[in-house]
Amino acid sequence: MKLSILTATYNRAKLLDKLYTSILMNCNHCRNCEVEWLIMDDGSTDNTKRVVETYIKERIIDVQYFYQQNKGKMSAINYLMKKATGNIIVECDSDDFFTKDAFEIIEESIKQCQSTDDIYAFVFLKYTQTGENMGNEFPTDNYQSTMFDLYFKEGITGEKALVFNSKFRKQFEYELENNEKFVTEARLHHKMDLQYTVRCFNKPIMICEYQNEGYTRNINKLFTESPYGYYEYFKEMFDQDLHGIMLKKRMYMYKHYILFSILTNQKHPIKNVKGLLNKISVAILYLPGKIATKIRMKKYN
Repeated sequence: MKLSILTATYNRAKLLDKLYTSILMNCNHCRNCEVEWLIMDDGSTDNTKRVVETYIKERIIDVQYFYQQNKGKMSAINYLMKKATGNIIVECDSDDFFTKDAFEIIEESIKQCQSTDDIYAFVFLKYTQTGENMGNEFPTDNYQSTMFDLYFKEGITGEKALVFNSKFRKQFEYELENNEKFVTEARLHHKMDLQYTVRCFNKPIMICEYQNEGYTRNINKLFTESPYGYYEYFKEMFDQDLHGIMLKKRMYMYKHYILFSILTNQKHPIKNVKGLLNKISVAILYLPGKIATKIRMKKYN
Protein backbone atom coordinates (compact mmCIF):
# COMPACT_ATOMS: atom_id res chain seq x y z
CA MET A 1 0.00 0.00 0.00
CA LYS A 2 1.32 3.40 -0.97
CA LEU A 3 -0.40 6.25 0.85
CA SER A 4 -0.36 9.82 -0.45
CA ILE A 5 -1.16 12.42 2.23
CA LEU A 6 -2.26 15.78 0.85
CA THR A 7 -2.14 18.86 3.08
CA ALA A 8 -3.07 22.42 2.20
CA THR A 9 -1.77 24.88 4.79
CA TYR A 10 -1.78 28.60 5.49
CA ASN A 11 0.17 30.08 8.43
CA ARG A 12 0.01 26.83 10.39
CA ALA A 13 3.74 26.23 10.84
CA LYS A 14 3.27 25.70 14.58
CA LEU A 15 0.84 22.83 13.94
CA LEU A 16 2.75 20.89 11.30
CA ASP A 17 5.09 19.15 13.79
CA LYS A 18 2.16 17.31 15.37
CA LEU A 19 0.99 16.01 12.00
CA TYR A 20 4.53 15.12 10.93
CA THR A 21 5.18 13.24 14.16
CA SER A 22 1.96 11.27 13.75
CA ILE A 23 2.97 10.26 10.22
CA LEU A 24 6.38 9.07 11.40
CA MET A 25 4.81 7.10 14.26
CA ASN A 26 2.49 5.36 11.84
CA CYS A 27 5.32 4.54 9.45
CA ASN A 28 7.11 2.80 12.33
CA HIS A 29 4.03 0.72 13.12
CA CYS A 30 3.03 -0.07 9.54
CA ARG A 31 6.15 -1.45 7.90
CA ASN A 32 4.35 -2.37 4.69
CA CYS A 33 3.19 1.21 4.09
CA GLU A 34 5.02 3.49 1.70
CA VAL A 35 4.15 7.12 2.38
CA GLU A 36 4.48 10.43 0.57
CA TRP A 37 3.39 13.73 2.12
CA LEU A 38 2.57 16.49 -0.34
CA ILE A 39 2.21 19.97 1.19
CA MET A 40 0.81 23.02 -0.53
CA ASP A 41 1.69 26.30 1.16
CA ASP A 42 -1.16 28.65 0.23
CA GLY A 43 0.77 31.90 0.60
CA SER A 44 1.85 31.62 4.25
CA THR A 45 3.62 34.56 5.84
CA ASP A 46 5.03 32.57 8.78
CA ASN A 47 7.94 30.11 8.68
CA THR A 48 6.00 27.26 7.05
CA LYS A 49 8.55 26.80 4.28
CA ARG A 50 11.49 26.54 6.70
CA VAL A 51 9.62 24.03 8.86
CA VAL A 52 8.81 21.81 5.88
CA GLU A 53 12.38 22.07 4.61
CA THR A 54 13.61 20.54 7.87
CA TYR A 55 11.33 17.54 7.25
CA ILE A 56 12.65 17.19 3.72
CA LYS A 57 16.28 17.31 4.91
CA GLU A 58 15.64 14.57 7.46
CA ARG A 59 14.79 12.19 4.58
CA ILE A 60 12.77 9.89 6.82
CA ILE A 61 9.76 9.98 4.50
CA ASP A 62 9.12 11.51 1.11
CA VAL A 63 8.01 15.09 1.81
CA GLN A 64 7.29 17.45 -1.08
CA TYR A 65 6.71 21.20 -0.73
CA PHE A 66 4.69 23.31 -3.17
CA TYR A 67 3.67 26.95 -3.06
CA GLN A 68 0.74 28.96 -4.38
CA GLN A 69 -0.40 32.50 -3.63
CA ASN A 70 -3.68 32.46 -1.68
CA LYS A 71 -5.81 30.39 -4.07
CA GLY A 72 -7.52 28.44 -1.30
CA LYS A 73 -7.62 24.88 -0.02
CA MET A 74 -9.58 23.38 -2.92
CA SER A 75 -7.24 24.72 -5.57
CA ALA A 76 -4.32 23.42 -3.52
CA ILE A 77 -5.77 19.91 -3.24
CA ASN A 78 -6.61 19.84 -6.96
CA TYR A 79 -2.95 20.55 -7.73
CA LEU A 80 -1.58 18.05 -5.22
CA MET A 81 -3.97 15.36 -6.46
CA LYS A 82 -2.25 15.46 -9.83
CA LYS A 83 1.13 14.97 -8.15
CA ALA A 84 0.05 12.09 -5.88
CA THR A 85 1.39 8.67 -6.83
CA GLY A 86 -0.13 6.50 -4.10
CA ASN A 87 -2.86 3.95 -4.73
CA ILE A 88 -4.53 5.33 -1.58
CA ILE A 89 -5.00 9.06 -0.95
CA VAL A 90 -6.05 10.97 2.16
CA GLU A 91 -6.59 14.71 2.50
CA CYS A 92 -5.39 15.81 5.94
CA ASP A 93 -5.77 19.39 7.13
CA SER A 94 -2.87 21.00 8.96
CA ASP A 95 -4.90 21.14 12.17
CA ASP A 96 -5.52 17.37 12.03
CA PHE A 97 -3.18 14.50 12.81
CA PHE A 98 -3.34 10.70 12.67
CA THR A 99 -4.03 8.24 15.46
CA LYS A 100 -1.02 6.07 16.29
CA ASP A 101 -2.39 3.04 14.43
CA ALA A 102 -4.19 4.83 11.59
CA PHE A 103 -2.20 3.34 8.70
CA GLU A 104 -2.58 -0.20 10.06
CA ILE A 105 -6.34 0.35 10.42
CA ILE A 106 -6.53 1.59 6.83
CA GLU A 107 -4.55 -1.37 5.51
CA GLU A 108 -6.54 -3.98 7.46
CA SER A 109 -9.87 -2.38 6.54
CA ILE A 110 -9.07 -2.44 2.84
CA LYS A 111 -8.16 -6.13 3.13
CA GLN A 112 -11.62 -6.82 4.56
CA CYS A 113 -13.18 -5.73 1.27
CA GLN A 114 -13.30 -8.65 -1.13
CA SER A 115 -13.26 -6.23 -4.05
CA THR A 116 -12.56 -2.52 -4.36
CA ASP A 117 -13.80 -2.26 -7.95
CA ASP A 118 -16.67 0.09 -7.08
CA ILE A 119 -15.35 1.67 -3.86
CA TYR A 120 -14.15 5.25 -4.18
CA ALA A 121 -13.43 5.81 -0.49
CA PHE A 122 -13.04 4.10 2.86
CA VAL A 123 -14.69 6.12 5.59
CA PHE A 124 -13.44 6.19 9.19
CA LEU A 125 -14.22 8.04 12.39
CA LYS A 126 -12.67 11.33 13.45
CA TYR A 127 -12.06 12.10 17.13
CA THR A 128 -11.41 15.28 19.08
CA GLN A 129 -8.24 15.67 21.12
CA THR A 130 -10.24 14.73 24.22
CA GLY A 131 -11.15 11.37 22.67
CA GLU A 132 -14.73 12.16 21.67
CA ASN A 133 -16.25 10.91 18.43
CA MET A 134 -17.05 13.89 16.19
CA GLY A 135 -20.38 12.33 15.27
CA ASN A 136 -22.09 8.98 15.56
CA GLU A 137 -21.03 5.51 14.42
CA PHE A 138 -21.97 3.53 11.34
CA PRO A 139 -24.52 0.69 11.62
CA THR A 140 -21.77 -1.95 11.23
CA ASP A 141 -18.15 -2.30 10.20
CA ASN A 142 -17.48 -2.67 6.46
CA TYR A 143 -20.81 -0.94 5.86
CA GLN A 144 -21.52 -0.15 2.22
CA SER A 145 -23.32 3.06 1.29
CA THR A 146 -22.77 6.46 -0.33
CA MET A 147 -21.90 9.71 1.40
CA PHE A 148 -25.26 11.18 0.40
CA ASP A 149 -27.24 8.24 1.77
CA LEU A 150 -25.22 8.19 5.00
CA TYR A 151 -26.06 11.77 5.91
CA PHE A 152 -29.44 12.27 4.25
CA LYS A 153 -31.11 8.88 4.69
CA GLU A 154 -29.28 6.89 7.35
CA GLY A 155 -28.85 9.44 10.13
CA ILE A 156 -25.06 9.61 10.20
CA THR A 157 -23.74 12.80 11.80
CA GLY A 158 -20.43 14.59 12.30
CA GLU A 159 -17.16 14.71 10.43
CA LYS A 160 -15.55 11.55 9.09
CA ALA A 161 -12.12 10.81 7.65
CA LEU A 162 -12.16 9.67 4.03
CA VAL A 163 -9.37 7.60 2.51
CA PHE A 164 -9.72 7.58 -1.27
CA ASN A 165 -9.15 4.88 -3.84
CA SER A 166 -6.73 6.74 -6.12
CA LYS A 167 -7.99 5.38 -9.44
CA PHE A 168 -11.44 6.84 -8.76
CA ARG A 169 -10.49 9.99 -6.85
CA LYS A 170 -8.23 11.18 -9.66
CA GLN A 171 -11.21 11.21 -12.02
CA PHE A 172 -12.71 14.13 -10.08
CA GLU A 173 -11.68 17.52 -8.75
CA TYR A 174 -13.12 20.28 -6.62
CA GLU A 175 -15.16 22.48 -8.93
CA LEU A 176 -14.88 26.17 -8.08
CA GLU A 177 -17.39 28.72 -9.35
CA ASN A 178 -16.96 32.41 -10.23
CA ASN A 179 -13.36 32.57 -8.99
CA GLU A 180 -14.44 31.49 -5.48
CA LYS A 181 -11.79 29.86 -3.30
CA PHE A 182 -13.99 27.38 -1.45
CA VAL A 183 -16.54 24.69 -2.18
CA THR A 184 -17.84 22.10 0.24
CA GLU A 185 -16.15 18.70 -0.08
CA ALA A 186 -19.61 17.14 -0.14
CA ARG A 187 -20.18 18.43 -3.67
CA LEU A 188 -17.35 16.23 -4.93
CA HIS A 189 -18.45 13.30 -2.77
CA HIS A 190 -22.00 13.43 -4.07
CA LYS A 191 -20.81 13.40 -7.67
CA MET A 192 -18.72 10.32 -6.95
CA ASP A 193 -21.75 8.77 -5.24
CA LEU A 194 -23.58 8.69 -8.58
CA GLN A 195 -21.06 6.14 -9.91
CA TYR A 196 -19.39 4.44 -6.95
CA THR A 197 -19.85 3.57 -3.28
CA VAL A 198 -18.00 3.89 0.04
CA ARG A 199 -17.19 1.39 2.80
CA CYS A 200 -17.43 2.54 6.40
CA PHE A 201 -15.52 1.41 9.49
CA ASN A 202 -16.08 2.29 13.15
CA LYS A 203 -12.46 3.05 13.92
CA PRO A 204 -10.81 6.46 14.40
CA ILE A 205 -7.86 7.31 12.20
CA MET A 206 -7.72 11.07 12.63
CA ILE A 207 -7.69 13.60 15.50
CA CYS A 208 -8.92 17.12 14.89
CA GLU A 209 -8.49 20.46 16.61
CA TYR A 210 -10.42 23.28 14.97
CA GLN A 211 -8.70 26.64 14.73
CA ASN A 212 -10.52 29.94 15.27
CA GLU A 213 -9.74 31.03 11.72
CA GLY A 214 -10.67 27.67 10.20
CA TYR A 215 -13.38 26.93 7.65
CA THR A 216 -15.80 25.21 10.00
CA ARG A 217 -15.87 28.01 12.59
CA ASN A 218 -16.57 30.61 9.89
CA ILE A 219 -19.38 28.93 7.99
CA ASN A 220 -21.50 32.09 7.64
CA LYS A 221 -18.57 33.94 6.11
CA LEU A 222 -18.06 31.05 3.69
CA PHE A 223 -21.72 31.17 2.71
CA THR A 224 -21.44 34.82 1.68
CA GLU A 225 -18.01 34.50 0.04
CA SER A 226 -18.76 31.29 -1.89
CA PRO A 227 -22.48 31.40 -2.75
CA TYR A 228 -22.11 30.17 -6.34
CA GLY A 229 -20.38 26.95 -5.33
CA TYR A 230 -23.00 26.31 -2.66
CA TYR A 231 -25.80 27.06 -5.12
CA GLU A 232 -24.46 24.46 -7.55
CA TYR A 233 -24.02 21.99 -4.68
CA PHE A 234 -27.62 22.24 -3.53
CA LYS A 235 -28.95 22.28 -7.11
CA GLU A 236 -27.01 19.10 -7.85
CA MET A 237 -28.56 17.39 -4.82
CA PHE A 238 -31.72 16.98 -6.89
CA ASP A 239 -29.74 14.58 -9.10
CA GLN A 240 -29.58 12.11 -6.22
CA ASP A 241 -32.11 9.38 -5.51
CA LEU A 242 -34.26 11.20 -2.96
CA HIS A 243 -36.51 8.25 -2.13
CA GLY A 244 -36.27 7.59 1.61
CA ILE A 245 -34.62 10.91 2.43
CA MET A 246 -35.44 12.14 5.93
CA LEU A 247 -37.96 15.02 6.06
CA LYS A 248 -35.55 17.11 8.11
CA LYS A 249 -32.88 16.72 5.44
CA ARG A 250 -35.32 17.40 2.59
CA MET A 251 -36.25 20.68 4.25
CA TYR A 252 -32.54 21.41 4.75
CA MET A 253 -32.04 21.00 0.98
CA TYR A 254 -34.95 23.26 0.07
CA LYS A 255 -33.99 25.93 2.61
CA HIS A 256 -30.39 26.17 1.46
CA TYR A 257 -31.20 25.91 -2.23
CA ILE A 258 -33.48 28.92 -1.81
CA LEU A 259 -30.87 30.76 0.29
CA PHE A 260 -28.15 30.43 -2.34
CA SER A 261 -30.43 31.01 -5.31
CA ILE A 262 -31.21 34.39 -3.71
CA LEU A 263 -27.57 35.16 -2.85
CA THR A 264 -26.59 34.43 -6.46
CA ASN A 265 -29.59 36.25 -7.98
CA GLN A 266 -30.85 33.26 -9.95
CA LYS A 267 -33.55 34.24 -12.45
CA HIS A 268 -35.32 30.87 -12.62
CA PRO A 269 -34.63 29.09 -9.29
CA ILE A 270 -37.83 27.02 -9.34
CA LYS A 271 -37.43 26.07 -12.99
CA ASN A 272 -33.90 24.79 -12.26
CA VAL A 273 -35.19 22.28 -9.67
CA LYS A 274 -35.60 18.68 -10.84
CA GLY A 275 -38.70 16.71 -9.89
CA LEU A 276 -42.32 17.88 -9.62
CA LEU A 277 -42.54 17.44 -5.83
CA ASN A 278 -39.32 19.38 -5.37
CA LYS A 279 -40.52 22.20 -7.66
CA ILE A 280 -43.79 22.52 -5.73
CA SER A 281 -42.01 22.48 -2.38
CA VAL A 282 -39.48 25.13 -3.41
CA ALA A 283 -42.28 27.28 -4.87
CA ILE A 284 -44.21 27.16 -1.58
CA LEU A 285 -41.14 27.91 0.53
CA TYR A 286 -39.53 30.49 -1.74
CA LEU A 287 -41.17 33.68 -0.46
CA PRO A 288 -40.72 32.95 3.28
CA GLY A 289 -37.20 31.77 2.44
CA LYS A 290 -36.45 35.05 0.67
CA ILE A 291 -37.66 37.05 3.68
CA ALA A 292 -35.63 34.89 6.08
CA THR A 293 -32.52 35.31 3.89
CA LYS A 294 -32.80 39.10 3.91
CA ILE A 295 -33.16 39.11 7.70
CA ARG A 296 -30.22 36.74 8.08
CA MET A 297 -27.94 38.75 5.81
CA LYS A 298 -28.88 42.03 7.48
CA LYS A 299 -27.98 40.50 10.84
CA TYR A 300 -24.70 39.13 9.50
CA ASN A 301 -23.71 42.42 7.86
